[in-house]
Amino acid sequence: MIQSLYAGASGMEAQQLNLNVIANNLANANTTGFKRSKIEFQDLLYQKPRTAGADAGNGNLLPTGSELGSGTRVVATAKMFTQGQLTQTGNELDMAIDGDGFFKVLRVDGTDGYTRDGTLKLDATGRLVTSDGLPLVGLPVLSDARSVNVMPTGEVSYTDKDGKTVKAGSLQLYRFPNPSGLRSLGGNIYAENDSSGTALSGSPGVAGMGSVIQRFLESSNVNIVEEMVAMIQAQRAYEINSKAITTSDEMLGQLSQLKR
Repeated sequence: MIQSLYAGASGMEAQQLNLNVIANNLANANTTGFKRSKIEFQDLLYQKPRTAGADAGNGNLLPTGSELGSGTRVVATAKMFTQGQLTQTGNELDMAIDGDGFFKVLRVDGTDGYTRDGTLKLDATGRLVTSDGLPLVGLPVLSDARSVNVMPTGEVSYTDKDGKTVKAGSLQLYRFPNPSGLRSLGGNIYAENDSSGTALSGSPGVAGMGSVIQRFLESSNVNIVEEMVAMIQAQRAYEINSKAITTSDEMLGQLSQLKR
């Protein structure tokens, strides 16, 4: 019975973490480029009073054994990089990635960051920057730009103050062998690490890279209905584990009241 207490407690803790992940998904339902997280569980060690296949004597083997589980734990909160809905904004500096890939930005500490948030702006020096002022890597300064045009294949041009069209280079997209291994930094920014693998660059629309769609933004891939159903399931699982602990406690209480 003591083991059932610990197993139930591990289930309650796991479901609390599950609810935390669901709540974060729901909180970011309107965050541009946000990718929902999915929690993953794993069972704990087993006690094995009898092992299947053990010698039962006289050449006989046990056809089945007995195993007592110790509960569950959370082993991962994996990011799901499915495509979010593309929403038209009409803003010429809004860009969405239709397909695989990330924009690369230069973080304040000088390291590279990667984002799916294409809410871009021109700063005072003519750089394309994120809402936090982080510049896109690989583009020249768009001096005296009056209007900006971005092709699905990444070519960037703009009209200057004299009405001339100036080619400004091309946007590059970046992808990873294991995007779920990226480290979330907040602010819609991810960082490369050993688990994600090294960033691979490429032109939009080429060799599996997504296309850049101007005047659109990628919405969060959170499905509110699915998250609400998952919340109900987590709540019920929490209640059931709580009931298992209560029942174990009642059984221990009955045991403690036994008299000779």
